[in-house]
Amino acid sequence: MKTVGLSLGLALLCLLHVEAEDLGAGELDTNKIAGKWYITAMASDSESYLQRKDQLKMAMASIKVLGKDLNISFAIPTPGRCMKFESIYKPTAISGEYYSSDRGNKTVQLVDTDGRTYMIIFATREKEGKILHMLRLYSRTRWVRPRIVELFKTFAKMEGFTDEMIWILPRQDECRLDGP
Repeated sequence: MKTVGLSLGLALLCLLHVEAEDLGAGELDTNKIAGKWYITAMASDSESYLQRKDQLKMAMASIKVLGKDLNISFAIPTPGRCMKFESIYKPTAISGEYYSSDRGNKTVQLVDTDGRTYMIIFATREKEGKILHMLRLYSRTRWVRPRIVELFKTFAKMEGFTDEMIWILPRQDECRLDGP
């Protein structure tokens, strides 16, 4: 039964990936990921995220292309306030992967995108001597098509995240990049 489920999951993944736009042979078109995004789902192995995952809400990000670098601004709702910050990410030798030493050593890599409506990012972060992993689903709108959510969950499980480590973030309007 596990084999059938895995086969169906891989078939779904292949089908959806075929629909996704080809990113090219080794070169990411950063203009396709520039702009405003909503972080609509997450998967994480970080104990601190897992302990407060029921308090987390949809966040916002804005990506600006600065030559080869990315300037990413975030608006993240936390209990009692809206936390805003930005980080500069520099490309690594791996296509689609960027590194930032702002707020801890972080690496992010584009896993999948259709170039228009969604992208899936895999992030690693070093914190207190541990390497933490996170997968994020970014969407151009606060509403995500169910098949994209299923694609995200499939990617998350392929990366070793369990159902308990995957969650869809509820929408919110209190914390925005263009607001207080």
